[in-house]
Amino acid sequence: MAKAPEAAGGVSGNVLLYQNPVPLTKDTHSKMGVSATAAPFDFLRKAHFVPVTAPEFGAAANSYPLIFAGESKNPLAVMGIRGEENLFVQDDGQFNPDFYMPAFARRYPFVLAGDEANNRFVVCVDEKADCVVKKNPERPFFEGEELSAFTQEAFEFLQAFERDRRATEDMIKVFNEHDLFEQKEMNFQGNNPDGSLAPKQKIAEYFAITEERLKKLDDKALRMFADRGYLAVAYAHIMSLSNWQRLVNITLRKVQDEQAAA
Repeated sequence: MAKAPEAAGGVSGNVLLYQNPVPLTKDTHSKMGVSATAAPFDFLRKAHFVPVTAPEFGAAANSYPLIFAGESKNPLAVMGIRGEENLFVQDDGQFNPDFYMPAFARRYPFVLAGDEANNRFVVCVDEKADCVVKKNPERPFFEGEELSAFTQEAFEFLQAFERDRRATEDMIKVFNEHDLFEQKEMNFQGNNPDGSLAPKQKIAEYFAITEERLKKLDDKALRMFADRGYLAVAYAHIMSLSNWQRLVNITLRKVQDEQAAA
């Protein structure tokens, strides 16, 4: 993770996936922009989890286990069960189109960073992203004195993402208030080269919402959950956990291929 350098009033913050996010300014980036690359999703290759927001649960639940992690219960889409391995970034650097791509990744190379001095967010761009070029970009950041249409669209996407992120934080607070979370763990057991079972390994420790706890909600809480869309999120999360087996199956095939190649 990288820390945005102090600039534009003291921008700071750690950003998963980003190497060098800096405030986007006309003085620095007037000739820069984005161009297509041969492997556009290499930046995701070592990310075995990616944050998701509440509105994404319905779509993402068909692709990955969606878990809540850490003390803050941050929602994550799990994309691999071995460290630094994303099972959905293909060898050619493309993302497998059969699976949902979280908005957290779709916003790349742009990101919002906190400007604590002015109590605001500043739009940043990862200058070390492979798609960011210094001259003759296919999609420039600026057109003359103004932001390009491409950059304006990116800004709007970032604003929508930030609204969804804050709404997700509010949802997690409500889930906590109603004591819906239980601590869970996922274990993985592969095979040794001789075909015998390898030792069992714990691959994830996380928080999950259980149907048993949802059933304990009173009628008033259930109506509130339904009205706010929280009930749909909770059940999408519960259903998504069946995708752990998908990750295990894909990983086992990769392990077999690796052993055969060795």
